Amino acid sequence: MKKIYFIASLFVGLAMLPILLTAQEEAVEKVKGYEFTDVKEVPHTPVPNQYRSGTCWSFAGIGLLEAEVMRKTGRSLDLSEMFIVWHTYSEKAERYVRLHGQINFSPGGGFYDVTYVMDKYGIVPEIAYDGLAIGEDKHTHGEMDQVLKAYVDAVIKNPNRKLTPVWHKGLESVLDTYLGEYPTEFEYEGKKYTPKSFSNELGLKGEDYVQLTAYSHVPLYQPYIQEIPDNWLWASTYNLTLEEMMETLDNALDKGYTVAWAADVSERGFSWKNGIAIVPEENISDLSGTEKERWEALTPAERSKSMYSFEEIVPEKKITIEMRQKAYDNYETTDDHGMLIVGTATDQQGNTYYKVKNSWGTDDHKYAGYLYASVPFVQYKTMNIAVHKDAIPKHIRKKLGL
Repeated sequence: MKKIYFIASLFVGLAMLPILLTAQEEAVEKVKGYEFTDVKEVPHTPVPNQYRSGTCWSFAGIGLLEAEVMRKTGRSLDLSEMFIVWHTYSEKAERYVRLHGQINFSPGGGFYDVTYVMDKYGIVPEIAYDGLAIGEDKHTHGEMDQVLKAYVDAVIKNPNRKLTPVWHKGLESVLDTYLGEYPTEFEYEGKKYTPKSFSNELGLKGEDYVQLTAYSHVPLYQPYIQEIPDNWLWASTYNLTLEEMMETLDNALDKGYTVAWAADVSERGFSWKNGIAIVPEENISDLSGTEKERWEALTPAERSKSMYSFEEIVPEKKITIEMRQKAYDNYETTDDHGMLIVGTATDQQGNTYYKVKNSWGTDDHKYAGYLYASVPFVQYKTMNIAVHKDAIPKHIRKKLGL
């Protein structure tokens, strides 16, 4: 009887084996690839959508200011990116014409543009000026960008042999047509404001925010005009060691500050679809194109490789200042995209990542509009960061004279 029971049990066990193996395989499958656990997250406003506009710098800069208002007052505001864009295009056109077109004129910009406009012209809430004047429900700027460029180029050609006194007024009319006339007065939460008075109430000052980077071709701890085509304002950036730049970033997040992040996203290790940015040890070639198109060009063969499909955690390069400098000098690191770093996370192996708020919306995205950038990626591909000066460690601030 015992033998019969044993044999029956054996058959049952063998019959269950495929089920047990399938369960184990499913368990392995569940942990396959990168899985992130948030460690630190600084309060910030929701993920926006720049859609078909090259205005990431404004969305990231506004995101920084919104998080600053939240940090200082606990108040959650939705501020207008297009108010900044309107004034930036207006001033950029003046400089472009004065320099006979020998400066970049494009939708791009920098974080400093946002605080510059805020200080000079003020700021407004999104509800007072959304910049959606052409009948679209999302920002679609392709035609506007082309028209504005053609306009200023026609002015520079100067067929009248002298500039007319109304050329800039005409350009602003184009901006009004595509973005709408911005309000000189508006009502918000039962109170009347001008852009300047609203800005003053927020208590934000451009002088409190600084840009930082880490390169070897300029002196340490000195401000310099960073050589970026979109730096039309010739804004200054302070140069640190790589270790100090990363220490500042970590200190800012630890103390409750978000960090605006200008980075190169043309690497194959940057995958928006997978919500991750890494620098694999094995060399992989760059993508062509701009912004979101860059990482959509992978072939099926490339996607089948683990480093492209992100099906397993791969070793990453050890980044040095020499590597950063070489990539910058060879145009391998360019100022592609502006985002907002809002926290830190770890993967299953304990590797550290930065949680990044993007501006490409939340629809059909793995992490609802966020991505995770590894420490090596941030070390390697950061063009500059912008932070409140109080977020900089004291010993580094002293070196900068801030």
